[in-house]
Amino acid sequence: MTWRGEVAELLAGAGVFDVDVEEAVADEHVRSAAYQRFVAVAACAPSREGDRALVATILRDPHEMTSKTAVVALVDEVAMRATGPAEFRCWEAGLLSEVERLATEAYREFVRRRVRDRLFHLSVRDGHVPTAAELAQVTDWMQRLIAEESTSPAVLALLAESGRRRKTRNVALNRSQSVAGTRLRAGGGRRARRTRLRAGGDDRAGSGRGWPPCWPQPGSLLTGRPGVQAADSPMARSARSDGEPGSAW
Repeated sequence: MTWRGEVAELLAGAGVFDVDVEEAVADEHVRSAAYQRFVAVAACAPSREGDRALVATILRDPHEMTSKTAVVALVDEVAMRATGPAEFRCWEAGLLSEVERLATEAYREFVRRRVRDRLFHLSVRDGHVPTAAELAQVTDWMQRLIAEESTSPAVLALLAESGRRRKTRNVALNRSQSVAGTRLRAGGGRRARRTRLRAGGDDRAGSGRGWPPCWPQPGSLLTGRPGVQAADSPMARSARSDGEPGSAW
């Protein structure tokens, strides 16, 4: 099949009928935009069986930068829909053999790096806490992405300590503090609700309600009578004399 025929088949297979075949064949920018649409359709498919053939066709594009960009987009889309690292690892094994068609080693390595990044991202999302050595194997882009997305205190602490870029370390540090604060507030809210429930729903001091019978009411420890504050108690004297000349405070 000619290159024109392959482009026409890709357009029809993805349901892209608003792109002129002749224009797509002549202009790599038009093809690049069309490839993004092919990739989006392929990534949403219930089966991954057609992906290798799609990649093989795209990699026959005479403009290598265009084909590399499309393959990386497919890697990202499939990874974001994968259930975990094991599923993605099975899929990428077939992809990498096709990527060897790229003549430029830098482009082949770029795709391999993106696959490694996505495997790392999936493993962290699955609960794995990486070591500093494992973190060092992924790109600055992936470190920053995890710093922005992760809610794991251990992962954020690692990035705050061992992230390659200062900006990544700062993002991780700020997010670790935010996550810790959110958890602390959530825990405090739960404790407050439990306290109100134990107190019968009304914990206003001096109301006489909401205090279990076995608890002394406010002021009773000073006077022996519920709800009455001794006029000559230290607390009362402090309230009267606070800020006045001769005050003990």
